[in-house]
Amino acid sequence: MDSYSATIIDAVGKVKTAVVKIEIYNTKENKSQLAGTGSGFLFSSDGYLFTNSHVIHNAKSIKVKMHDGAEHVAELIGEDADTDLAILKINGAEFTPVKLGDAESLQIGQLVIAIGNPLGFQHTVTAGVISALGRSLESQNSRMMDNMIQTDAALNPGNSGGPLINAEGEVVGVNTATIRGAQGLCFAISINTAKDVANQLIRFGKVKRAYLGVVMQQIDLVPKLRAMHELPNRQALFISEVAAGSPAEKAGILSGDIIHSFNNRAVETSDSLFKQLTEDKIGQFQYIGILRNNLKTEFRITPVQRN
Repeated sequence: MDSYSATIIDAVGKVKTAVVKIEIYNTKENKSQLAGTGSGFLFSSDGYLFTNSHVIHNAKSIKVKMHDGAEHVAELIGEDADTDLAILKINGAEFTPVKLGDAESLQIGQLVIAIGNPLGFQHTVTAGVISALGRSLESQNSRMMDNMIQTDAALNPGNSGGPLINAEGEVVGVNTATIRGAQGLCFAISINTAKDVANQLIRFGKVKRAYLGVVMQQIDLVPKLRAMHELPNRQALFISEVAAGSPAEKAGILSGDIIHSFNNRAVETSDSLFKQLTEDKIGQFQYIGILRNNLKTEFRITPVQRN
């Protein structure tokens, strides 16, 4: 067997029993009817699992079908439409969860594998590479989702909520979306973002975050620019769009600016910025480091709570 196939088989073997099919039921004429399916995966031995918010939103009841065919009724712990994430809980014997990786270590061109239930076909595996990092994508509720991983690992309806794994079998993303009419443009939510969201949903049932109002893309900084401004960053965040009326617009930040720091802490990824946009930053002055026309400057910005 070739090494490429062996790598994929080994990686899938480490997570396949933790990947589940999610069935959504609604009530019609006093009868429970199947309304849709999706994917999910267990990340704790006591039955907590990830899926997408759009998979389970407004469901009357949720069932989880395991790799061995066993079925469980799932409880919705919480959902966050802004990141398209939801946490479910099932009861039963001790489960074998996936191992969560670190999305900050990902590189463009790296092998990734998607597992899920596209079009109802349970436990389907596709493979590809990371095409881009730090993308922003409009969600189904017209909100911008940041920290997205772009991949060409094929996704189809039903893959939503399944894991995106690396060659070691570690989950690096939660599969969420494709772009209609485009070939090979598939997206996953960074697992680092998912960890933070899960922590808040399990503790509080909701997520509170500070909002800036920028659409970003992770880029490499050229050595000359780094040296000129004595920046520790190898990467930064290119702003492709500033939302009208947002804190960023009010602060004077423009499309084309590059974020290199937040409160004097280097920012290289969307995840690192997301971690700093905590509830305590809402309504308080913060300082954002910007590169504009190769010049280094700083703006004072007041994040707001995203409703």
